[in-house]
Amino acid sequence: MGRKDTIATKTIQKMYEQLHLSQYDIFCKTKLLLSVYRDVVWITLNESTRVNEELVYYGEDLDSALVYLEAFAPDTEKQEFERRVSTLFENKWMVDLINTAMTKIYDYHNNGKLYHEILSKSYLTAFRYTESELLDLLNMERSSFYDRKKEAISLLGVSLWGYVIPCFKRIFNIKEADENSDIPDFFK
Repeated sequence: MGRKDTIATKTIQKMYEQLHLSQYDIFCKTKLLLSVYRDVVWITLNESTRVNEELVYYGEDLDSALVYLEAFAPDTEKQEFERRVSTLFENKWMVDLINTAMTKIYDYHNNGKLYHEILSKSYLTAFRYTESELLDLLNMERSSFYDRKKEAISLLGVSLWGYVIPCFKRIFNIKEADENSDIPDFFK
């Protein structure tokens, strides 16, 4: 068994096969999501603060601000506010889905805690670690780190698109998302 042909890699491949998922496509989508995660969290936090500040501008409490927006605000103002709140919810869903999938990773029986740690420190924490800092923190050699990181991303992908997102779709009774739906692209 070679360095890249581990039991974990074969097990993860089996999961993809059983769920009829393209491992390459899901891996690429997962890496993309992870690469924007910090920025999405930062933007979402800043935008939610701005929306809260604007609501205070419209009224002393949330209820009166929402009543004003519904009853008295011009349509363009209402539409812009709805768009911004909708974007906040979509971003929050993405963060929640990744957090749920990360919990599944942590509970995974074969190196789950290590995979969770690699993904958290590489992509999810507010602080960006350098490669050497990551290797020191995880007490790993570079080649082992990159092998485990690839396995972790693959496992996160199967967790997201194989379990978490389908569960989300069932909860909201979402059939297959079509071109005109309001479902965010990352669910498709």
